[in-house]
This record gives sequence, C-alpha cells and structure tokens, in this order.
Amino acid sequence: MKTHHQILIIGGGTAGIMTAAQLLKKDKKLDVAIIEPADTHYYQPAWTLVGAGTYNYKKTAKPMSSVMPKGVTWIKDYAMGFNPKSNTVSTKSSGDIDYDYLVVAPGLTYDHSLVPGLEKAIDKGAVCSNYTNPNHTWNVIKNFKGGTALFTQPTTPIKCGGAPQKIMYLAESYFRKSGVKNKTNVVFATNGGVIFGIKQIAKTLMKVIDRKDINIRFGHQLKKIDAEKQIAWYAIGDNESEYNHKDIQVSKDGDLIGIHYDMLHLAPPSVAPKFIQESALVNDAKWLDVDQYTMQHNKYPNIFGLGDVAALPTAKTGAAIRKQVPIVVDNITLLMKHNKIGNKSYSGYSSCPLVTDYGKMVLAEFDYQNNFTPDPKLKQMLIKDSSKEHWRLWILKKYMLPYLYWNKMLKGIDV
Repeated sequence: MKTHHQILIIGGGTAGIMTAAQLLKKDKKLDVAIIEPADTHYYQPAWTLVGAGTYNYKKTAKPMSSVMPKGVTWIKDYAMGFNPKSNTVSTKSSGDIDYDYLVVAPGLTYDHSLVPGLEKAIDKGAVCSNYTNPNHTWNVIKNFKGGTALFTQPTTPIKCGGAPQKIMYLAESYFRKSGVKNKTNVVFATNGGVIFGIKQIAKTLMKVIDRKDINIRFGHQLKKIDAEKQIAWYAIGDNESEYNHKDIQVSKDGDLIGIHYDMLHLAPPSVAPKFIQESALVNDAKWLDVDQYTMQHNKYPNIFGLGDVAALPTAKTGAAIRKQVPIVVDNITLLMKHNKIGNKSYSGYSSCPLVTDYGKMVLAEFDYQNNFTPDPKLKQMLIKDSSKEHWRLWILKKYMLPYLYWNKMLKGIDV
C-alpha cells in the first residue's frame, strides 16, 4: 500500500469529505487520501427530528463508500498518532503514512466518564440522547406518562449548542398531542446564564418558553446521574437563576442539588478523540490548536484543522464547517503553489437551526463576536427575519438542508 500522499485527511465526516471534494474540484490531479475507519456516514443534524418521530433514522445514513469523492484514496483504518516533525501519521494496521500536507478533521467523541453514572444510564430506560441514539429518544418521548421531563447539557463544549433545547420544544409539543402535558413539568437545566447567546434569538426563545410553560434553571453544572433513583445531580454556579418556577422534587447532597426526573434527555460530555488529545497538536484545553481565522496549525504550517475537533470559539456545527472548508482549501492550494497562505479569513460563522415546534423553526446564524448574521439567501425563501419562528425554516431544516448536504456539500459544490 502506498505510504506517501500529497494531502492526507484524517476523518470521513462532513469536514473531511467536503475538504477532499473541494480540493479535487480545484485540481483533479491532486493526490488526496482520507483515513476513515467507518462504513457509514451519518447526516447528524436530522437526528433531532428522528428523536421527535418526524424523520426516518435510516435516511440519515449512507455507505461511506458512496460519499468518498471520486479520485480519493480511502485508507479504511484508524489514525493512532502523529509525528509532525517527520510528517507522518501512524495507523492501527496500515503502518505509518507520510504526507506533504495534513488536514485533521476527526470530529469529536463522547466521554461518559466525565459525568459519573452516565455510562450506565445513557440510552437505557428513561435516559436518552439524540447525540447517541435518537431512536431511543423517540421511544422515551412516545411512552412518557407524565411527571418531570428534564432536559440538560454538560459543561463541556458540545455539537450544536441548541440541540438539547430543540428536542425539548418538540417533546413538549408531543406531550400536548399525547395528552400528558397537564401532568408534566418540562425543566431545562443548563450551566449557562442565558437561553441563547444572541439577543434577537434569545428574545424569540423566551416567548417559546412562555408558550410551552417551561421551567429553566440556569447555573446548573451536571455532576453525576443516579439512574436507579432517577436523580440528576448538579453543582450550582454563581450565575444561578430561575425562570418560570415549577414545584418539582429536589434533593440535597452536601453542596449538590438533585433534580428527580421521570425522563431525562442530555447531551453527553464531548472531548477531542484520544489520539488527538495525546498528540503534540493540541492546546491546553486538549482541542486541536489552529489559528481561528486561517485554520492553519499554530505550530506546524503544513497542518490544518477544522470541524468539531478544532479549538475555535464558535459553535461546533456542520454550518460552521461549510464556511471553514473553502479557507482550508484556499490556503493549502496557495501553500503548494507559492509557499504562503492566502488572506481569506474565517469569521467564526456558525448556525444553529432551532426547531421550536413541529413545523416551526428559528435560524440562529452568528460569528465570533456573536453578531446575528442571517444569510441573504433566506430572502429568496421569503423569510424576512430568521430570528422569528417560521414554517419555511422548518421546510429548510427537514427537506432542503439534507438534500443540499448529500447532493451538493459532500460533492464539493459551494452552497
């Protein structure tokens, strides 16, 4: 097997596939290889809808072989480590692979051990997560008979910061339909001090919370889960506050507060994959250390990183990757030709499609400064203000974005 490639990409997720596709679109003679062990590629943004029973899980998966861009060498293996000084990546079974340029995009992984009790509890019984098994989430919501429905998130960065509340809004709608809403308290416990970091979006979401009669508990840091007693335990931060109090069962254990739940949905704590954390490529927080504007590694100029693994002060979403890929592609192309990168700059753009009901959505688009930055193309969809709920945004989320993802984005076409 060939052990040297001009451009080596780690990861066959959104970032890796899009980068390879766009590089080969610019120059199909390039020698590009992707290291990716998985057989299946998932469109994860639709998992929110799967968890609410309004999207088929099977439609979120395609064989990895079908999304590999034409002309790419697929190394079906695990990346295990780096030697950036000698430009090599070690793999589990294919030996060392050399590169001229390296793109690191393996995504993130979940570390259940950061919340004691989570490993035993997750995806079983009343505990669910759209991040790991959205089919189980739907079973839990569908079979919920009332009581406290607790939605929560960890203190680590997570994929799409809005996801833990989207499923809550949809679940509340379903509880109304199934007739259990009048004997249910919906509670959102979050480490943050606001519902969303962008004022226009937060204003809309607080109206949704009023309409759905949801209790929010800010400044709650998830510490452990007791699956047998069905209690989630929290440390309370300085930013503790509450909105729309509900009289739910709460226990105390020293400094910790325990919320009793009858169903629990959570995002698992997220970290960079182990082989990344243990490498010379990370910052102190153990995320890939890249320049937030150029995506170039801060120490090794022929290494670039993007996607969920990158240490960027913005939300980890596919929409962010869509804007990061052209910067990486431009910089690598110019490095190869002129030995210096270009002046294109990533603004920190990310977007969170916040589904607020079946048939309604708000679209939060923002940059590093948390400025609200709506895409002008939304005007073509007759959407004047994407910070307000709109049924056309739901159509975008459920039908248009998956289509664009499989047929345009993964094929290197700019959308």
